[in-house]
Amino acid sequence: MPFTWLLLAAPAIVLSSPTIHHRIDDGIGKTPALGWNSWNQGGCNAATAQVALNTAKAFVDLGLKDAGYLYVNIDDCWSTHNRNSSGYLVPDGSKFPNGIKAVADEIHRMGLKFGLYGDAGTLTCGGYPGSQGYEEKDASLLSSWGVDYWKYDNCYTPCNSGSQQTCGNPAGNSKTWYVKMRDYILNQDHAILFSLCNWGRDDVWKWGADVGHSWRMSVDNWGGWADVVRIASSAGPIASYAKPGAFNDLDMMIIGNGKLNDAEERTHFGIWAITKSPILMGTDMTRLSSTRLNLIKNKGLLAVNQDSLGKAATTFVPKGKPGPSSGQLYRYWAGPLSDGVVIGLVAPDGAETITVNFSDVPGLGSGTYKWTELFGGNTGSGTSVSAKLGSHDMAAYKVVKS
Repeated sequence: MPFTWLLLAAPAIVLSSPTIHHRIDDGIGKTPALGWNSWNQGGCNAATAQVALNTAKAFVDLGLKDAGYLYVNIDDCWSTHNRNSSGYLVPDGSKFPNGIKAVADEIHRMGLKFGLYGDAGTLTCGGYPGSQGYEEKDASLLSSWGVDYWKYDNCYTPCNSGSQQTCGNPAGNSKTWYVKMRDYILNQDHAILFSLCNWGRDDVWKWGADVGHSWRMSVDNWGGWADVVRIASSAGPIASYAKPGAFNDLDMMIIGNGKLNDAEERTHFGIWAITKSPILMGTDMTRLSSTRLNLIKNKGLLAVNQDSLGKAATTFVPKGKPGPSSGQLYRYWAGPLSDGVVIGLVAPDGAETITVNFSDVPGLGSGTYKWTELFGGNTGSGTSVSAKLGSHDMAAYKVVKS
């Protein structure tokens, strides 16, 4: 399909020098993003208008929109391999026959939000045009299309070893190129949630809140249970950096992709929820089983994830128990809520019964408390809770003062 409309529209985009901002506290992204991303569903093959619109319709029809899932995000491979003569990105006409704006507009009419993917380097990870040297044009184009979410990857960025997809010897600190795009994004009329995807490099959690709304704190999550364990074990020590509008991103979900059993999917969802990670599904949303749909619509866990306090759960060590080990999934998690405390108990190695006294839990202490187990809905009260768990399974409790 010809792209004449893009060539005509591009000169109307107003470019101006960015105002210098010292942080991205722009009022959006106050709670972690809930939605979907195309990559874990089908890589480049899922980066199409039809997949995006099918997903948006599923959000509405399945009650996911009402549960808080709003973002429909297309990942890599949505553009052509070359910019147009004016230097602007061009949507692939075979994947987006009516362009990006038409898709964004239709998704907005459904009451949802639309996201796209870009890269801070010369190329995206898939070999499509990156934003290096074109940051101003790309930010302006996104705004003109009504894009609400911009995932910004770290491939083909400055490298002392020459141009590489994943550089092991970077020429500089990744904060430099993320700050540059931040300032152009903040200079746009349309608000865009800025998702940093630098794979946890340069201690991004220490500066991410000044630059983006969320930041990937690790390499990718797509291999299975081992990746869930690796990422979760790294999330505990950096939990304190999360706050409203600024969150550690544990990466896209792999629920529904045949990588995990039911227990592991519960733990995957539960840890992401209580650590205040964005929850971006990565499977065909039109084919979700009822079990998986009920899991990701769990009202209690979503309420924890979206709690206004914005503080992430981390590990804690009960009296007499060994502490966490690097790279291993720990049994005991807790975090403060605006109206209580959430506790996560995980069976990382095999079936076991795990008991914790509330007096050992940060934010609680001695006394009697009421609790609700969020996966099953059981309720009770007392001075402790005990969970009988299968291997790799999890229980999550919301605890409030009696």
